[in-house]
Amino acid sequence: MTTRREFLTTVAAGTALGAIGKAPAQEPRVIMRTITSSGERLPAIGMGSSRTFDTALDAQTRERLAQVLAIFFERGGTLIDSSPMYGDAESVLGELLAATPGRAKLFAATKVWTDGKQAGIEQMRRSMQRMGVARFDLMQIHNLRDWQAHLETLLQWKSEGKIRYVGVTTSHGRSHDELETLLRTHPFDFVQLSYSIGNREVEDRLLPVAIERGVAVIVNRPFQRGRLFGKVKTQALPAWAADFDIESWGQFFLKYVISHPAVTCAIPATSKPRHMRDNMGAITGPLPDVETRRRMQAHLDSL
Repeated sequence: MTTRREFLTTVAAGTALGAIGKAPAQEPRVIMRTITSSGERLPAIGMGSSRTFDTALDAQTRERLAQVLAIFFERGGTLIDSSPMYGDAESVLGELLAATPGRAKLFAATKVWTDGKQAGIEQMRRSMQRMGVARFDLMQIHNLRDWQAHLETLLQWKSEGKIRYVGVTTSHGRSHDELETLLRTHPFDFVQLSYSIGNREVEDRLLPVAIERGVAVIVNRPFQRGRLFGKVKTQALPAWAADFDIESWGQFFLKYVISHPAVTCAIPATSKPRHMRDNMGAITGPLPDVETRRRMQAHLDSL
């Protein structure tokens, strides 16, 4: 396998040939995770929108992103994450979601990313208008920005039913000490952080704290913004990956992430329908156990 595109093309062709003359297969069971604070179940693969949905909607782009959303919902996804930081992503999502079959399944998540209590309130109201939702399922404090001001508002909004869950985020490995303190001392339902098979720093402290405190974990950058694919572009998957219904390196990376017991949902971002199909392929089938996760780490580290 040389590239993700070539691999997916080969798999698609083989699948089409194999389906001739066969009865329709039963839909595979979607891997679900429990939100500890409520007991609600959530599919283990969601969708991010950083960069991918911050775009002008010409006819070609509209059709492509509409396909991405349709595939996401068809394959069992619900959680879509955005932020005012992502330019026009919220507005583009809102416009496309209004015409997307399956929109009723949406678990809408975004962030507050500004300074000051009133500015935060105004920004969150704009986000509701832009994404076309009357109530966000999850509102997160983006990169801990002015968290003292926003947390007070979010807890009040949750008690009033304006949002369902309260979260806090970080990325790039920033502010882990402060984030750990917040998780230990404040009632967050969710934390979002960067985690991948190539960036395992959060396994040492933050993921154990999330388990201890009953905080659901959303994982951003599970592909390290594509850098992991560069490492494996000339490598074939190990034969034993098939035991876990892993058909691509993307699924290899995603199943590693969602098999960690702390992880609730991974949110890879894509603007390409073929990549969305591949990402959602990781939401079914067996997950690696502890021994296999070590094997996956060793295999990647050896490349």
